[in-house]
Amino acid sequence: MRPSPTEPTDADAFQAVCGHTHLFPGARCLLLELPDPDGFAADPRPIDLHLRFRDDVVTAAELRIEEQVGAVLDVPPYATGAGTPLAGRTWLIRRLARAGGDVELTIGSRL
Repeated sequence: MRPSPTEPTDADAFQAVCGHTHLFPGARCLLLELPDPDGFAADPRPIDLHLRFRDDVVTAAELRIEEQVGAVLDVPPYATGAGTPLAGRTWLIRRLARAGGDVELTIGSRL
């Protein structure tokens, strides 16, 4: 695996597997092994994440709750496996839904 410059080190962060090499409106990530997936999907809380993209790049991220807009995902700058640099962004979360034993997060627009 090619580490990102923001390779996460927080052992308390949850794993999230993303279906592409980057995020965009409509992209989905699967949040793995949350202790209460039903409760989290219905009423999310702030958590730290390790986002693993399709090209095996991993970067830290933070899901937080903003009073005016709800759930947002903060992603620092990182580079794809092909070396394309991506700026840090904050994304609105369009949807959180139960997916088997996990929670699927759907990206909305940039904040």
